[in-house]
Amino acid sequence: MRKTEFVESYFDAWNLRDPKGVADHLSADGTYRDIPENSQVSHDELIITLEDFFAEFRHRYELIGEIQKSKNTIAFQYRMFSFKNRPKSAMPSAYHGAEFITMHDDAAMAITDYYDLPVKMPVNKYAKSGLTSDQLLTHKQCLDKLMQSRKEYLRPDLTLPKLAKAVGCSVNNLSQVINSGYGTSFFDYLNRYRIEHARKLLNNSNGQSNAILHIAFTVGFNSNSAFYSAFKKYVGMTPAQYRQKHLKRCH
Repeated sequence: MRKTEFVESYFDAWNLRDPKGVADHLSADGTYRDIPENSQVSHDELIITLEDFFAEFRHRYELIGEIQKSKNTIAFQYRMFSFKNRPKSAMPSAYHGAEFITMHDDAAMAITDYYDLPVKMPVNKYAKSGLTSDQLLTHKQCLDKLMQSRKEYLRPDLTLPKLAKAVGCSVNNLSQVINSGYGTSFFDYLNRYRIEHARKLLNNSNGQSNAILHIAFTVGFNSNSAFYSAFKKYVGMTPAQYRQKHLKRCH
């Protein structure tokens, strides 16, 4: 696929609000980085992220200027328009961004998204959420129980809306609980539980529970590549390296 066609197809997927269509522009082991949110997700994690995003927001994306191309990279600027009606004091209905894409054959190995949040956006993005400190604490306690006692993080289909329903609050309020209470995003919060559970399983050398692929699915990941990416991010080594290091300590 020519680079221009790749970008056109990529924009079409965003404007059609097609999570898989967007993610399929990544290779199976590719990564998508959101710089303002300080997050990095795999192909499969991007699908889940966008399912939640498209369910809550309705946007349109337009290319600005020309596409910059070299042998293995693509760069372009874009403008995002929101279809939501917003009060005059809220965030303006459009902002600008730029993406840098590293290509391998016809797929992206890495997509890095930079964008400038409008200066009119309130400093506290939860200022109008209506969530009091007592409510935040209550939701946080419920969330802790769901994750620690019921181990909701083991569900491979767990999304922010589903977890919000289980907690008994709105998606925006749960996002506030996780951001304010733990200083992290939903996926980082979820993956930390999954990786900690995986470490315990990797320390167990009994039979099938020691198979890395089996462990990846057991702790809630939908693909081995997503598991490896998250495990290396939080532990600093691959699951195989971690297991080997543990075995050496035990002998």
